[in-house]
Amino acid sequence: MVDNREGQVLSHIKVLDLTRARAGPTAVRQLADWGAEVVKIETPGDGNGDLGQRHGADFQNLHRNKESLTLDLKSDAGREIFYRLAKETDVVVENMRPGVKHRLKVDYDTLKEINPRVVYASISGFGQDGPYAERPCLDQIAQGMGGHMMVTGEPDTGPMRSGAAISDMMAGVLCANGISLALLERERSGEGQWVQTSLLEAMIFLLDFQAARWLVDEEVPPQGGNHHPTIAPMGAFRTTDGYINIAPMPYHWETFCRTAGLDALLDDPRFESFDARYENRPALIEEIEKVTSTQPSVYWIEALNDARIPCGPIYAMDQVFADPQIRHSGIAKKVTSTGRGEIEIVGQPLHLSRTPNRHDAAIATGAPEFGENTIDVLQRYGYSDDDIAALQKDGVV
Repeated sequence: MVDNREGQVLSHIKVLDLTRARAGPTAVRQLADWGAEVVKIETPGDGNGDLGQRHGADFQNLHRNKESLTLDLKSDAGREIFYRLAKETDVVVENMRPGVKHRLKVDYDTLKEINPRVVYASISGFGQDGPYAERPCLDQIAQGMGGHMMVTGEPDTGPMRSGAAISDMMAGVLCANGISLALLERERSGEGQWVQTSLLEAMIFLLDFQAARWLVDEEVPPQGGNHHPTIAPMGAFRTTDGYINIAPMPYHWETFCRTAGLDALLDDPRFESFDARYENRPALIEEIEKVTSTQPSVYWIEALNDARIPCGPIYAMDQVFADPQIRHSGIAKKVTSTGRGEIEIVGQPLHLSRTPNRHDAAIATGAPEFGENTIDVLQRYGYSDDDIAALQKDGVV
């Protein structure tokens, strides 16, 4: 693998990636995209990847900008190799159930004896301790237990999950944030520390004001469908050819009514105040849709935006990446994958002017093949060709 990371924000940081599924790889992806040297540790013989297909879109999108090293951590020889790497690494990231890392002897207490500067990051389902610590957990479980599925979907239709793995994604981004904080603190103390988050905590954190409604006011938020939980009007409205999102803030109310030809609503006592509009939201939606359903989506998008009223289309994914603003943003990035050739993946939504991420700098690499970099990595850490051949023969790598 050609090292083209010079000048990247994290080019001086080495990461050992013990993660699987989505939350952990999401955290590591943040580090890899910003230039960290990432080695993904994979179990010998398990080459298809834990998300089903190594050459599928999901794996390719998650595991770009890293190397792959096969290593049997259940063997003494495999652990000794890992310890040698850990002695020189800056960050180790894992998302095993809490007890597994201790059984494998790759836990924080073990590694900090080898390298006191190591920043060790863990993502679990429910936390490193507590009554549910050893339970298995995936995003679906966290969405339900975190309350998300009972504030999503239409009222009285039962729970509804999000169409994306939002607790996984949130936990991963929070973990990367925590790693960055620990690395920053290490510059003062010279010591690493253990960074922890969980899918369940991340899910609750993401719910934000919905969770606060209960904690502060003991109000159980209901399902709100495609409309804002506390502001009306704000949501999806029918047009002649589909639906659009209209999101006027309270101070837009008069401008919205006059632009949409709903002047009569300004004198309607049901809608005379912010609270009144919320209390009478079903009637308000009905009145608005009497008008929006007379014109196509593009008519309202142009008219309302011209009046500075937030309004936008509701896209399927192919339409997302065809939109001129999204094309201009460059969020779809080309990489060359050994297994797939040139493909497009989802780039970073964060941009730095002087030290761009690997995608903005056009030096990104595709996801590695299984064990693609095993020999290169071992050679960098002092293993000879004979050493490597013996390790391969014994199934350690």
